[in-house]
Amino acid sequence: MQKKLCLFTAFAFVINIASAQIYKKPEAPVAERVKDLLSRMTLEEKVGQMSMNSLKGSMQNPIAYGVCESPFTNINDIASLSIAAKKYAKEKTRLGIPPIQIGECLHGQLAAGATIFPQAIAQGSTWNPALIEKMGSVIAYEASSSGVDQALSPLFDLIRDPRYGRNEECYAEDPYLVSRMGTSFVIGMQGDPSQTINGIGKDKVMCTAKHFAAYSIPVAGINLAPALVGERELRSMFLPPFKDAVLKANIYAVMPAYNEIDGVPAHANHFLLQTILREEWGFKGYVFSDYEGLKHLYTFHHIAKDAEGAAPIGLNAGVDLEAPSPDVYNKLIGLVKSGKVKEALVDSAVARILTIKFKAGLFEKALPDTSALKKRVHTPAHIALSQQIAEESIILLKNDKQLLPLNMNSLKSLAVIGPNANQVQYGDYSSTRDSRSGTTVLAGIKQLTGNKIKINYAKGCALSGPDKSGFAEAITAAKNSDAVIVVLGTTSVVFSGVGWNGHAPESEPKDPFTCGEGYDVTDIDPDGVQRELLQAVYKTGKPVILVLVHGRPQSISWEKENIPAIVEAWYPGERGGNAIANVLFGKVNPSGRLTVSIPQSTGHIPVFYNHVASNKGFYHNPGSTEKPGQDYVFSSPDALFPFGYGLSYTSFKYSNLKVSAASFGKNETITVSVDVTNSGSMAGKEVVQMYLGNKVNSVTTPVMALKGFDKINLKPGETKTVKFTVKPEDIAIWNNQMKQVTEPGTFDVMIARSAEDVVLKKTIEYK
Repeated sequence: MQKKLCLFTAFAFVINIASAQIYKKPEAPVAERVKDLLSRMTLEEKVGQMSMNSLKGSMQNPIAYGVCESPFTNINDIASLSIAAKKYAKEKTRLGIPPIQIGECLHGQLAAGATIFPQAIAQGSTWNPALIEKMGSVIAYEASSSGVDQALSPLFDLIRDPRYGRNEECYAEDPYLVSRMGTSFVIGMQGDPSQTINGIGKDKVMCTAKHFAAYSIPVAGINLAPALVGERELRSMFLPPFKDAVLKANIYAVMPAYNEIDGVPAHANHFLLQTILREEWGFKGYVFSDYEGLKHLYTFHHIAKDAEGAAPIGLNAGVDLEAPSPDVYNKLIGLVKSGKVKEALVDSAVARILTIKFKAGLFEKALPDTSALKKRVHTPAHIALSQQIAEESIILLKNDKQLLPLNMNSLKSLAVIGPNANQVQYGDYSSTRDSRSGTTVLAGIKQLTGNKIKINYAKGCALSGPDKSGFAEAITAAKNSDAVIVVLGTTSVVFSGVGWNGHAPESEPKDPFTCGEGYDVTDIDPDGVQRELLQAVYKTGKPVILVLVHGRPQSISWEKENIPAIVEAWYPGERGGNAIANVLFGKVNPSGRLTVSIPQSTGHIPVFYNHVASNKGFYHNPGSTEKPGQDYVFSSPDALFPFGYGLSYTSFKYSNLKVSAASFGKNETITVSVDVTNSGSMAGKEVVQMYLGNKVNSVTTPVMALKGFDKINLKPGETKTVKFTVKPEDIAIWNNQMKQVTEPGTFDVMIARSAEDVVLKKTIEYK
């Protein structure tokens, strides 16, 4: 009997060993691998998977972490640390669970040596989703080379308040445009959505949708402040880009915002994270807390007494993983053991994290090849793509008497003046502001003009502060030149993030940061004495071109009134100086278009095109000649420059607007077509915009909403037919029962150059 029992025990042991291998078998279904692994984990190991640490820190604990952060250093060191940390997790922890290595990739991997692309607000201004998808693919290729598995990018927030420092990280004020650009970025990073359901491919990186939700409309423009928004506006404006990220791009992670809505912080918001995200949209990824977002529940929002109180709130709301360190969720071990939290809740969160790890192939993924980094990162092709995106993002705001493009043959001398003339500005989530890392505007102009034009440079003033001691040198440079380029703007924190402080290396400028995360302002006029510098140069009587290199819309009413040519360049990446020079001298025809409405002043905030009719009472129907209903006492409330606006060195004519049917119904569509002709003498790209406007609805709706656009390239005299599709969902609303419906009625189809320049219009009916 004893012998039989020993044989049975031995047999059971063999069976147990065999079953222990299920989670390590790539051919096994993901659900079975998750179930098997979860069943073998201790409570401590489960909570470890719900936590984050640095790559270095992860090698000091025998319990594997769910996520490890890439340090803000050079890409070679990151790769080496990645190898060490992942080997440690696989070989030195009991179950060998690899961490998800995360990295900041907003406009290139945040690592010295990686390609620096234009900031997100510039990416949006290209109105070219295919170009942004290509960029996403390149960023993923570079980031994955150093072991990055997941990017904490992109942002699906709307730009609504220029005082808010994080505008630069956003694509646009419009949900449709944000969705198109953001999903393109994700598809480029993650790969074909139909394939990413079953796993992330080679050289691809998972993405994180930020910040869920309505984070970018803080009270008074102050970062982290509450969002004053109702459910209908939330569902109509701020949630659609996130929904598309889930349903159209299959995004793998969602990050709650720091803010609160109606007294409920996002990290405690069951309605957002469970009801909408998981139940309504069917999100299958995991929820990644913003840095210290769970800690804020007791240190900032005060809805919990301490970490022990915050842990069950976050867990019940649906937050799966805590970043950047286990300050709150490490309390779950004691809470579960004391019976205050059910272990099943922990299991659900861990299962979602493990599911993502298996789908991403982390258990089988090869370690970084440090010998291949040089061939894969910051290649000439990647740098050229950064410049192309910059060139397509630059917006020509004003060009009186065709001052631009400049003629190299008719200029003997040119003054280049201003605090951003000889200083690179990349925006936050960058590894550097050292001008040796890229091309400044001054360097770009010198490289293009060679010895054909004498360049007279003067800084003139700092980006902020009252010092005017450099004015005299700038005025002399202007007087000694045939024309003047003045480069103004802002500078943003590097290594961004709340509490990171953005300490710059000694080699970098010491200008106080004026934009970026946590750098909000009360006044959106140009900072310091920059406007006074421009005015002093303007008084010389020389032709002046203003170039803006900055991260937020600024009120430039005086500049619009007086300066003959204005170029908006945002933060244009490492080859921004070359791109700006090419536009100024006509090597490139500007094709960027505004993705934000620029206010006349701080007092005009907020200004956005997709408002309801009663908003201030002054907005009349687009294309109408009616006098606006209301104004301020001393000012019109109109935008200084409208959404979708941008000039070109050529001209475009619109004609022959057609709709395939005068009416449509459920499950039907209408095709809209329009002919666009380059009626000028230079090849150029035009952004053709289609807006829809509801005549009458049961609840108020925007007077117009962007529902289609196409960027086309036309040679002089060439005509192309642009087609759009109108679907019932394009005119759907959230009615007074908070249900999404499409109501019968008539609607305007508007073809426009901008939100304030409707050139053709037809009316259709939904039955």
